[in-house]
Amino acid sequence: MARAAVRAIEYHLPSIVVSTESLAAQFPEWSIEKIDEKVGISERHYAAPDECSSDLAEAAVRKLFESGVCRPEDIDFLLLCTQTPDYFLPTTACLLQDRLGLPKKCGALDFNLSCSGYVYGLGLAQGLIESGQARNLLLVTAETYSKFLHPKDRSLRAIFGDAAAATLVSATDREDALLGPYVYGTDGSGGPNLMIPAGGMRVPRSAESAVDRQDESGNVRTKDHLFMNGPEVFNLALSVVPETVCELLGRSGKTMEEIDLFVLHQANRYMLQHLRKKMRIPDEKFYIAMSHCGNTISSTIPIALKHAAMEGKLKDGALVMLVGYGAGYSWGATLLRWTEF
Repeated sequence: MARAAVRAIEYHLPSIVVSTESLAAQFPEWSIEKIDEKVGISERHYAAPDECSSDLAEAAVRKLFESGVCRPEDIDFLLLCTQTPDYFLPTTACLLQDRLGLPKKCGALDFNLSCSGYVYGLGLAQGLIESGQARNLLLVTAETYSKFLHPKDRSLRAIFGDAAAATLVSATDREDALLGPYVYGTDGSGGPNLMIPAGGMRVPRSAESAVDRQDESGNVRTKDHLFMNGPEVFNLALSVVPETVCELLGRSGKTMEEIDLFVLHQANRYMLQHLRKKMRIPDEKFYIAMSHCGNTISSTIPIALKHAAMEGKLKDGALVMLVGYGAGYSWGATLLRWTEF
């Protein structure tokens, strides 16, 4: 049986940059030092008004092609994780297939998940490859959350940025598993804590949904914009992430000491450091890479993996634990054996 392996990762950031300095100037009650202490982000990248998730995704995939690791004609499946599709329909992955010149025999689909999306996508990719349905698969994550941020919502504007990442997952003749096992989790009762209330079929956009409302912290938004109950999402992470890590270790038969690097969803530095301390993970085994781009939702883990490899923190054969968690609520974790091809 063929084994699925991550062969290459590339990513793309749009050109509009929102610096911490510019946010501190807009919201003088927040200092640069306070923002940095809370979120650990110095820059966020925003898509242009006419730039969509497919544009960011295309740029990321083209970087893969330009690297020489694969060609468009090699790809037989495209998975696109996005919560900001170009249209309600058709599927954005279908439009991307055409723009990238992928074969018409290539399967293509969108799936809608946020910060757990990369782990879920790897699970889907592995299933398609190891069941013989695909040999070279593109797992693409792309989001333009900036379009859902109110200009006066200082809390969320400090956190989120736009990005796309492209991962090539291919069949190999290796006998040992390079991905897995997986642990997944869902708690839909937490859905209202990280939500865009209006704009779908349940609550269409209207004059009423576009009315500005100010919360007790001074953040302004409408029902058309992203809402996040920060304390509740923080509690979710502190609860499910350590439990998920323990369950994954049990399923894999590994110990914490055998994991070479932990790469969690890059939500914000404050949350990540709390999780690291709670799980007693040594600082040198815990990777954070978000200062230059912010919380890019489903792209945070692949972006972090790319930077870890570039910095020499991932050697051939390194065992990496990936953990994603966020809107839904949805969470997932897996092990990745880093392989240099």
